[in-house]
Amino acid sequence: MSSDIEELKRRQALGRQMGGPDSIAFQHSRGKLTVRERVDALADKGSFDEIGVLAGTPEWDGNALKALTPANILIGKIRIDGRKVFVNGGDFTIRGGSADGGVAEKTQYGERYAFESRLPYVRLIDASGGSVRTFEKIGMTYTPGGRVARGVEMLQTVPVASAVLGSVAGLPAVYAALCHFNVMIKDVSQVFVGGPPVVKAALGVDITKEELGNEKVQVNTSGVIQNLAKTEAEAFAMIRRFLSYLPQNVWEMAPRTKPNDDPARRSEELAAFIPENPRQIYDVHKLLDLVLDQDSFFEIQPHYGRSRVTGLARVDGYPVAVMVNNPRFHGGTLNSTAIDKVRRLIQLADVFHLPMIYLCDEPGFMVGLEEEKKGILRDGAALAAINQMSKMPFFTAIIRQAFGVAGGLSYRPHGLYRRVAWPSARWGSMHIQGGVRAAYRREIEDADDPAAKQAEIEARLAELSSPFRTAHAFDVEDIIDPRDTRRHLIDFVEDSQPILQSQLGETARNVYLP
Repeated sequence: MSSDIEELKRRQALGRQMGGPDSIAFQHSRGKLTVRERVDALADKGSFDEIGVLAGTPEWDGNALKALTPANILIGKIRIDGRKVFVNGGDFTIRGGSADGGVAEKTQYGERYAFESRLPYVRLIDASGGSVRTFEKIGMTYTPGGRVARGVEMLQTVPVASAVLGSVAGLPAVYAALCHFNVMIKDVSQVFVGGPPVVKAALGVDITKEELGNEKVQVNTSGVIQNLAKTEAEAFAMIRRFLSYLPQNVWEMAPRTKPNDDPARRSEELAAFIPENPRQIYDVHKLLDLVLDQDSFFEIQPHYGRSRVTGLARVDGYPVAVMVNNPRFHGGTLNSTAIDKVRRLIQLADVFHLPMIYLCDEPGFMVGLEEEKKGILRDGAALAAINQMSKMPFFTAIIRQAFGVAGGLSYRPHGLYRRVAWPSARWGSMHIQGGVRAAYRREIEDADDPAAKQAEIEARLAELSSPFRTAHAFDVEDIIDPRDTRRHLIDFVEDSQPILQSQLGETARNVYLP
């Protein structure tokens, strides 16, 4: 038995050698960590419990193992802040992480284990995808399909995060998007369906991998990748923080942390936070810090759909999902990219049972030819349907405006829902200034002084727009002192806990689509 144990140790050492010293040195020369260094950087110190260290391609001398090329996929369990997480890492030092250079069964096993054990799943992706070399190696071609099925199932039950740590194409690129949160590295990572050689063969176009799939393309423009990190260490910190707001799975409550902020804190500057001039902007990040637990807001997709700020935060220690219109970009209007961003957040909150907090300053859907070409009507209708089907507790504070159909998405007619407004708020089916000329066109045109007549009508209607008139009719539940917003949030989130407890588990309605 002792000789067998020694042989096991020898083979385990071979399994941990990755692509060898030269390949490891090349990885380091590009300023990149190896997959094992990455796992150690992500995990609590010393917590990695590897699975399948012996998997790989053996070279035999008779019945003796002469050499072993390890599988270029590393899997196992780690702990993050003491909580178990399953991790899958691509080893670029072995054939560039290509699918034909490893054991695909390791990935499939890892996904199945995470799914069945109800553990969060993290992918550290640095792989080039499939290769035609596989056909020669196995002596045939094969029909594609079936590889992402378990990944789709996991999205409905456990938190999934992906870090894109190099040039990623093909199936690994799909995995990069098949998650609840993803991040790439500035000036290091690229992600695309097919790389430059494939584009050249298919389209005859010469293009660099940076032009095809760097952060300008995938973070700022497409929104495929949500967050951008300057370093691998920062990317791992983002993943750790993202997971800290979420439960282990849909059958458990999201963890409450010890509150680090006074629940009775009442910020005086909120009393005059919204400018009287409706065209003047304000700092939404400062607003969030004033009403949420201080320094608890973790922004998701800060570079995409920028007219809406979305993320996760805490209220008296309880995790919540948060969104707020950002008047710095398009006046805070809801355009197609912002709709996509909001849709993801609502689904995330619904799947993992987080209360939704919306600070509403919605001027309406973005208008114009470009948005019509993008299909904003279809996107807006889809968001309305998703909002209607959601069931997590939903709190809205209208802080400045809520107009049109987009403004109506601040409301949900079922489930635990609460809506309040600040005295600065105004609302309606459309803005008075834009609607007067359409509704009173003949009266204005027939007047001796059309401009004066329009101003007279606008002033008359403005008197009717006071939020107090709406509150008297109980069309909005309460007008509140802005300084009391935090108190109302804490009260609502406390009321949400037994509701969330009753919603635990997998249901047909809480579906997440990447």
